[in-house]
Amino acid sequence: MDEDEIAQINADARMQQEQQLLHDPTIVKFPIATAGAPLNGVAAESYVEYGGKLAGGAEHRDDNPWAPFANELEWELVRWAKTRGPTSTAFTDLLQIKGLREKLELSFKNVGDVNTIIDNQLPTTPAFNCEEVEVDGEKYEVYFRDILACVRSLYGNPEFSPFMTYAPERHFCDEEKTNRVFDEMHTGDWWWKLQTVLEGKEAGATIVPCILSSDKTQLTTFRNKSAYPVYLTIGNIAKNIRRKPSMHGQVLIGYLPTANLIHIKNKETRRRAVANLFHACMSKIVAPLKAHGVNGMPMKGGDGVRRRCHPIFAAFVGDYPEQALVACIKYGECPKCKVKHENLGAPEPSPPRSLAVATEALKTFDRGPAEYVAACQAAGIKPVFQPFWEDLPYSNVFTSITPDILHQLYQGMIKHLLLWLKKAFGPEEIDARCRRLPRNHNLRHFSAGISHLSRVSGQEHKDICRILLGLVVDLRLPGNVSTIRLVRAVRGLLDFLYLSQYPSHSTETLAYLDDALVRFHANKSIFTVIGIREHFNLPKLHSLLHYTPSIRLFGTTDNYNTEYSERLHIDFAKDAYRATNHKDVYPQMTRWLQRKEQILRHEKYIAWQIKNLQAAAPPHLATPAAAAPPIQSTTRIARFPNVKSASFQQLGQIWGAVDFEPALLSFILQLRNPGLTGRQIAQRRAEMGDAKLPFRSVATYHTIKFTLADPQERKGAPDVRDAAHARPAYHDTRDRLVPGRFDTVLVDTGAGEDIGVRGYRVAQIRVIFSLSIKARDAVFTDNDLAVAPTHMAYVEWFDPFPGGPEANHIMYRLSRSYKDGRRLASIIPVANIKRSIHLTPRFGPVAPREWTSSNVLELCQNFYVTCFSDRHTYITVY
Repeated sequence: MDEDEIAQINADARMQQEQQLLHDPTIVKFPIATAGAPLNGVAAESYVEYGGKLAGGAEHRDDNPWAPFANELEWELVRWAKTRGPTSTAFTDLLQIKGLREKLELSFKNVGDVNTIIDNQLPTTPAFNCEEVEVDGEKYEVYFRDILACVRSLYGNPEFSPFMTYAPERHFCDEEKTNRVFDEMHTGDWWWKLQTVLEGKEAGATIVPCILSSDKTQLTTFRNKSAYPVYLTIGNIAKNIRRKPSMHGQVLIGYLPTANLIHIKNKETRRRAVANLFHACMSKIVAPLKAHGVNGMPMKGGDGVRRRCHPIFAAFVGDYPEQALVACIKYGECPKCKVKHENLGAPEPSPPRSLAVATEALKTFDRGPAEYVAACQAAGIKPVFQPFWEDLPYSNVFTSITPDILHQLYQGMIKHLLLWLKKAFGPEEIDARCRRLPRNHNLRHFSAGISHLSRVSGQEHKDICRILLGLVVDLRLPGNVSTIRLVRAVRGLLDFLYLSQYPSHSTETLAYLDDALVRFHANKSIFTVIGIREHFNLPKLHSLLHYTPSIRLFGTTDNYNTEYSERLHIDFAKDAYRATNHKDVYPQMTRWLQRKEQILRHEKYIAWQIKNLQAAAPPHLATPAAAAPPIQSTTRIARFPNVKSASFQQLGQIWGAVDFEPALLSFILQLRNPGLTGRQIAQRRAEMGDAKLPFRSVATYHTIKFTLADPQERKGAPDVRDAAHARPAYHDTRDRLVPGRFDTVLVDTGAGEDIGVRGYRVAQIRVIFSLSIKARDAVFTDNDLAVAPTHMAYVEWFDPFPGGPEANHIMYRLSRSYKDGRRLASIIPVANIKRSIHLTPRFGPVAPREWTSSNVLELCQNFYVTCFSDRHTYITVY
């Protein structure tokens, strides 16, 4: 077999394995029934308890669900002011406008009155405390909350109750239970193993996995103001809830000191002092977990059910500097294993770090500084005084360090790869190809190339990854060195990047993840051969070896993504800082955040109150509950056409639909005679000669919008937004010519499957149109109208997908289809179009300079199907 045949076999095998992830898994419950079991007795539901805590009791709220506010208008004004509104001074100025309060009948005069209502009449959320920590004779303030109160708040939130898990499970793709599935945190091995230990000590344990994250962030563009927030979430909550800031599945539990200790002149001493300060502060925050992690504590869920819960530090989310700080290791080392620096580029893992060895070294502190430093050095850790994780039960800090896709891949290995490729091929040709790529809804068009970009963000690296493989496929290396290994290395790293972000993994897809890394390591030496790298001893490259074990332990990487915690900086640090007067900020920030949380919590309670009132209303007055929408893709077109009447002549001259009328005639004949073959339709048309349709124009549309359901059909997963355009050239408001845009799409030919390219074909969409009622009545019978589509598209076809992708870059190669020297075109129902699909031109060694982004689809004849345009394409097409 040649390489292309092997590539086809591998593609088929992968398609079959990924098809299995589309089905409901076979679930194996934890074998001990007492795991996660309720305690005797049921407490009041959380909202009922919350209502009892409101000032004034519940007796006056039957007719006013917005209490303690007078009415809905007053409540909405306060909610706006505290969650999305202006500064306190601006809100007070608003209320001072003459006649405003009287007109709105407000019960408060200024922000102070509003704050009094919130502080005294709404139930409180966990409060912030301020304590001093002394390090090297200096005192520093740390603001933090009771971590147990925060855990209770998350665990007992009634909004999360339908999305909570209380015991581990094992999921399988097959009924034989041979192909394991890893998804939510409770499907991983960590929870299952720990549940076994706890049930062996005392039956009835409910594990509450505590996921901590910390990261210093800038508060201002100037003046160098920064904050050091620490966040908490729990693994019982479904990850699709935890990742949405609007759901408030993560809470701020503290602000650490941001001091750089520049008064300490010795750099090594300063670094050690910074580490001691961090761990001293974190120790105060996590201290309550020590006793309750062992013994458990009764905790009430949002549904009112009490369980014996064990809050246990499970995972830490952070970038590499934070990981090194938490694990107490030297910068440049691995926080998870004992790899030597000269072996960081090796494809094999090293022995894991031992928590027992580290703990024994930490016990030597009382024997004096010299012996303590020597013991810690022998254990491979820094001599930090009492790391916060030292006494935490059932926790292993080296295991708890989780993958960081943003910094290890996008801002790490992808950043390195881009630098290597620029050196290998030169920036000029890479930029020339970027400028000539056809546009697509999911792809950013780098009109000036990518080589000039500075301080490239994670999002920009994501955008570059979507097009990177197509840019280098046909490039040539100096000295006629073969590019096969370079292309394979790029493909391997991009495969690892995309596979590592799968929201659901099986044993087989984890094998693909490992294989992608193996392919990169097997081919990375090309960069040494051409003189770009001398070695690959990069900590971020080494970290990729730990992705599969972490997924097996804690579930897929979207359980612990640093992007989520970085997004929280906006709400919990930047917005909070802007609400202060910039003097003595932390007391103001914490109070502002606490009041905002009270308002958000009360908002949920009001919604619950109104729902109960509606449920108690007579049937003809009650609002029916909305059913959960099914998981499916949708296609939408504007209600009104962009061009009400475009003649057939205009469609040929302006849209480029040169065979529109014969194609439409064939479509009508086929619809009216579904039993006829394509050859018989052509014969019928030939017999009709120059017969004309009884109308000469159609209404046209410029855009089809797609909402693509999660490719792995997971409930609650984010949809993929997509669009395809068929818009002729036009002049903008400044009379500048804007080139036409006619996108390529993926068409279901009648046998398309959920995953793979069988049954699909690529086409370029030229016209999106509909017939008038008069035209439809003229060409269709009543029976025909029942099946005739409302919207149709004139498309020009590309050749069918080949038997498999090409071996080295694993992309499908396509060319335009011709018949009798003309582009093969036809009309199809818009419903047959699954989504847009991006084609990368086959540029050759040098991109033709006459090609542009707007004409490349017309001038180029051979293309590669872009496989990384978005996650939906990657999973479903490849």
